[in-house]
Amino acid sequence: MQPGTISASQLEQEHLRELESQRRHLTHLLVMEQNRAARMSDLWVCKLNRRLITQIKASRELSSKAEKLTAISGVGARTAALLLAQMPELGQLNRREVAALVGVAPFNRDSGRMRGKRAIYGGRRSVRHGLYMAALVAARHNPILRAFYLRLRAAGKPAKVALTATMRKLLIVLNSSLKPDLTYA
Repeated sequence: MQPGTISASQLEQEHLRELESQRRHLTHLLVMEQNRAARMSDLWVCKLNRRLITQIKASRELSSKAEKLTAISGVGARTAALLLAQMPELGQLNRREVAALVGVAPFNRDSGRMRGKRAIYGGRRSVRHGLYMAALVAARHNPILRAFYLRLRAAGKPAKVALTATMRKLLIVLNSSLKPDLTYA
């Protein structure tokens, strides 16, 4: 059995994933240190953020995808970098698959006649955490997602449930934005 060949795009994706993972790790460490009242310079995290953005800009494919992602209100460069690094499947899956992959799809907890609460779990935790912050911003500043969030709250849904639904809706929009254009001649 021969080993498969790795394309340049796959190597680029792996490098981006490593950079983003390291940035997330350092950001987490920085917050921990600040909570302990230790003073650590933000310089390292800023340099890593710049390197991550530079890496994306250096690739025509990643740069194009990042532009499409950041065009959606609520999604910034850091969220786009997170999604590009940790979700290479984005744009290739349907809405149910992408929601389950990130862990924002509601799963039932039914057994026999008992009907339990729906809950989200599993999936890619780091993506879900980044998407949470993007959904929080989108629920305030994106007119479509804001209306969606407010409609859920008006219907009596708890804030976290409404925000989780907004996360899922935002993810589906992001996934759709990266789908290839199907133009017919």
